[in-house]
Amino acid sequence: MKIGIIDCGGANLNSIYYSFKRINIKSYISNSLFELEKMDALILPGVGTAGVVMNKLKENDLINLIQETTKPTLGICIGMQILFDYSEEDDTNCLGIIEGVVKKLKPNKDIKVPQMGWNKVITNVDNIGGYYYFANSYYTDNDDYAVGHSYYGKKINSIVKKDNFLGCQFHPEKSSDIGEKFIKNFINLV
Repeated sequence: MKIGIIDCGGANLNSIYYSFKRINIKSYISNSLFELEKMDALILPGVGTAGVVMNKLKENDLINLIQETTKPTLGICIGMQILFDYSEEDDTNCLGIIEGVVKKLKPNKDIKVPQMGWNKVITNVDNIGGYYYFANSYYTDNDDYAVGHSYYGKKINSIVKKDNFLGCQFHPEKSSDIGEKFIKNFINLV
């Protein structure tokens, strides 16, 4: 089994790579269409901004690959957000795989933006509920494809699923044992 970690300008590529290495799964960091087409599953990593990530995907001619793939594909943080139609961040048209808009969190007396730290994920999917590490300023709240949610001033989607696409707003690669369990559950889809 080979996992393709798509290099789309994010900063957490190595932490994702090492999270797969810890569970003895081969993963490869690449922005090459030729190489990524050979992978069994794809990861859209999660540190960056919507505009930068979408521009990198366009530059590397990866938009169609992602939109048309039937391979299991995991979007992490910004990688999840770009699965949607549009992001308020950088006024960005995204991949349009999942209907909805990514919105900016509004700070108030109860919440700081960005959300940084551990938050509870509530889901009815076996073995993946619990506390995960979040680092985000944007969120989605379209429940049509949500299979997990969290509360941060309001209810936000923490896990979405549509067909072969799975997205998580949190960072499983930074979420200790439960994050490793989440990654193993994703691998079971491959």
